[in-house]
Amino acid sequence: MTRWLAPYTGFGWAWFIWTIVDILLIAFPLMLAVALIIYADRKIWAAMALRRGPNVVGPLGILQSFADGLKVFLQETIIPASANKGLFLMAPIITFTVALIVWAVVPFADGVVLANINVGLLYVLAASSLGVYGVIISGWSSNSKYPFFSALRAAAQMVSYEVAIGFVLISVVMWAGTFNLSGIVLAQKGHILGFGNMFGLNPLLFPMAVVFFISSLAETARAPFDLTEAESELVAGFQTEYSSMAFALFWLGEYANVILMCALNALLFWGGWLPPIDWAPLYLVPGIIWFFAKIWCFFFLFSWVKATVPRYRYDQLMRLGWKVFLPLSLVWLFLVSGVLMLMRVGVPA
Repeated sequence: MTRWLAPYTGFGWAWFIWTIVDILLIAFPLMLAVALIIYADRKIWAAMALRRGPNVVGPLGILQSFADGLKVFLQETIIPASANKGLFLMAPIITFTVALIVWAVVPFADGVVLANINVGLLYVLAASSLGVYGVIISGWSSNSKYPFFSALRAAAQMVSYEVAIGFVLISVVMWAGTFNLSGIVLAQKGHILGFGNMFGLNPLLFPMAVVFFISSLAETARAPFDLTEAESELVAGFQTEYSSMAFALFWLGEYANVILMCALNALLFWGGWLPPIDWAPLYLVPGIIWFFAKIWCFFFLFSWVKATVPRYRYDQLMRLGWKVFLPLSLVWLFLVSGVLMLMRVGVPA
């Protein structure tokens, strides 16, 4: 498309215009997906508790999320008198922006990606790590002790599980031989006995897939690791003092991160846009359909866990991160690297 526009606008403007179009093609469907995912989340919880869930606004209640969005949009934005107004308003913008920029390197199908950079996985890790700043700033700028306590919890929780996630990602990168997300997906083609398109069923990488899934729950503060919103001791978490669209930006950022983690689970371990089995007729289904189907499966697991598993205590959460996942992922990293070295003995460099 850039080449098509270049004769009329010049290459620079053509590239700029088409990049903006690509960004909008990702951002708008993502916002729509967030609204539908919130609806699906509530329906899944309700079904597991033998309740109806949203069922009044629109057919089967499908417009409930849009009604909630309109409600917060029409509310007044209230800023506490003792809050740091600049930082107070900046925090939800940081959270929402960081949740969006990570999607720049996520491949939806073969060649369907905004920025197909060689260090895509490093970009994801670096950009997603910035989300903790929005949480810390929101808790501190509110000038209220409960949001501040929640912000400190969130910072410690996110940093703790990012360490384990980092070792898991190194294992995947070593096996795939690339940091490029599209390259990691293509490395999974025919991986299991030349038949399965996934790393997840590899006996050496399956434990890492489990660690990554659980760490994804902790990284996004989903149950049973939602200690940042433990109502029994924190009222409602770091966003307690927020209202109107500032509060909505936190929700949009949170669910965008949840969808991102579901996408990363699919990309890193379960074949991304590839069909589960390396069988020619399955490739007739567009890759983006397979990718979205896998995202939906992981989101269902996220909701299932939230509806059924009781909340951890904070000491249990930190112990799991530092005393279980960190040594496990480190030992498994050495195991994976050792096996790869043995497999490559005698192979010319």
